[in-house]
Amino acid sequence: MDRYLLLLWNQVKSGAVKVEGIAEVLMLSTKQTRRKLQLWQEEGWLTFQSGRGRGNTSSLEWNRQVEQEYEDLFFKGLEKEPIESVSKLLLLDWSAETKQRLMAAFQGKLGFHQEGQDSLIIPRFYPFVTFHPLKLADAQSANIIANLYNRLVTLNADDSVEPELAHSWEYKDTQLLLYLRKDVAFHDGSILKAEDTVDCLQQMKQDENFADLWEPITEITTPSRLVVKLDFPGGCSYVLQLLGLLAASIFKEVNGRLLGTGGFYLAEESAEKTALSAFRQYYGYRPLLDRVEFIQVPKEFQVVYHAGHESKQVDTFKVESDSGFGIVVMNPYRSSDMARQEVRDYIHMVIDRHRDELQDVDGRIKGNNEGCLIGLSRSYDMPDRPKPSLTEPLKMNYVNYTTNTSFWLKEKLEAAGLDVEMKEVSFQDALYDPDVKMEADLFIHGEIFEMNQSFSYFFFLKNSFSPLHYLVERDEYLQGKLAYYTTKPFKQWNSLHLQIEQYMKDQSLCVPLYYIKRQIPFSINLMNIEIKHFGYVDLTKLWTKTV
Repeated sequence: MDRYLLLLWNQVKSGAVKVEGIAEVLMLSTKQTRRKLQLWQEEGWLTFQSGRGRGNTSSLEWNRQVEQEYEDLFFKGLEKEPIESVSKLLLLDWSAETKQRLMAAFQGKLGFHQEGQDSLIIPRFYPFVTFHPLKLADAQSANIIANLYNRLVTLNADDSVEPELAHSWEYKDTQLLLYLRKDVAFHDGSILKAEDTVDCLQQMKQDENFADLWEPITEITTPSRLVVKLDFPGGCSYVLQLLGLLAASIFKEVNGRLLGTGGFYLAEESAEKTALSAFRQYYGYRPLLDRVEFIQVPKEFQVVYHAGHESKQVDTFKVESDSGFGIVVMNPYRSSDMARQEVRDYIHMVIDRHRDELQDVDGRIKGNNEGCLIGLSRSYDMPDRPKPSLTEPLKMNYVNYTTNTSFWLKEKLEAAGLDVEMKEVSFQDALYDPDVKMEADLFIHGEIFEMNQSFSYFFFLKNSFSPLHYLVERDEYLQGKLAYYTTKPFKQWNSLHLQIEQYMKDQSLCVPLYYIKRQIPFSINLMNIEIKHFGYVDLTKLWTKTV
C-alpha cells in the first residue's frame, strides 16, 4: 500500500488541481509529485491531465476506490499476515470512519491463537527508547528493563532490602561485601561471575549520568569467587539502596549484544514489534507466560492487555496505577527575566490559582498543591504577587506527553499578562540533551518514581537525566543539603527531602502541578496482576486462564 496515494485520495477530489497544491498535501517536491502521479496513472488508480501553458489548470480524475481497495487488503492481511505486519497499516492516513472500523477489527485480533504458547499481546504507541540499564530515563523503557535484567538487591516501597542476585551481604561503615548466587545464567547460557558484576558496576560508576551517586564508593573488587566488595572510606549510607536501582541492573555485552539474567529475554525488536520470550534457565521463579509482544498501534488505539489464546474480544476490567506527578521547572540561569524571583513567584502564583482546573484538560489529573512526596509534602497557598514587566516573551519547551498541559499553562499565563513562546522538542532530546533544559525559561516535566519514594527523590535530585540536575549543581544551598545524604542514615532522609522541597517551592524553582493516575484495561482471563516498577505490571507474575 502506498501511503501517499491514500493521503491524496482523502485530501483531493476529482476536478481541477495544481501540481504545487498536490505536492503541498503530500509534502513532496513537485518533481517527486509528478513521478508519483505518472506511476499511479500507469497503475490505473487515476487519470492526470497536465495543464499546458500559462493559466491552464491541470485535472485529476479518480478511476478506482482507493480506500475501499486498501481496506479490503487490510482485512485479507489481518487473516493471513503476522499481526505486526498489519499493525503498521493502521498508521496510514485513513478517513476517520474507516480508521475506527479497522482499529475495532484489529483490537479483536489481538488475542490471536498461538499454538503451544501462553502469550500476552500489548499495544504500544511508541517504540522503546532503550534496552540499556545505564541509558534508562523513561518509565516505558523501565517496564522492559525490569523484566530483562536483575539487580543485586531489591529495594521495596517499605524501605526493606531483599536479596536478588546477591543472596546475602555484610554491611560495615566503610565496606559492603556481597555474596552472589551460584549458577545464575545470562541469556546466552554463560554463568554469572563476580568479575561480570564488578565490570558492570564499574561501568555505572564511570558513567557521567551516575558518577555523582557513586562518588563515595572508591573501589569495587572481587576478593574471592562469587564475592564482590565495595569500599567507601568516608561512608555511604545509601550503598544498598543504590544497588537496588533498575539502572544498577547487572548485564554484560557480548559481540554488541546486551545480555541480562532476567525472567525474559529480548527475542525480537523492530519498528512494528518488540517480543520477549521466557528464559527457561532463569534462576528464580520462571515466568508463567511464554511470550509477551508489544505491537505498534496508532495513538487513538485503546491499550488493552490481552491473553494470546483469546480468539475473540473478551470482557476487561481496569486496574488503577500510579502514573506519577507533574511539576513546572523554572530556569533562573538562562540570563533572561526568569533570573528575577519576582517573575518566578508571579508564575508560581498563577499556577497556584489555576492548577485545580487541570482536571478539565485531562480527567486523570488532579491538581497538586503539595509536592513530589506523597504523604509527606505539605499543602500551601501562594500569596498575591504584582505582575512584573518582561523584557521578552517567556520561552517554554514541551514534549509530546505534555502538549495539552503546556498549552493550558500558556493560556493561563497569557491571561495573566505574560507573553509565552512555545517550542516542541523531541522526547529523546528532552531525556538526553541537557541543552534542551537550559535553553528554556520553563517547562512541564512528568515524573514517576521507581518504587521506593525516599530513594527515588534523592535519585531525582542527583542523576543527570533529571530536569532538576542543572538547578542542583548550580545552587550552593542544594549542594550543601545533598552532602548530608552520604552519612545520614537512610531512614532519616525524609527531613532532608522536605527541607529541599520547601526551598525549591520558596524560590519558585520546582512548582508542583498535578498528580496523575492511569487505568489499564486487562482481559478477565489474565491472572495475578501486580503493579511494580514505575506503575507498570510485573510481567513475570502474570498467567492466563484457559477458556
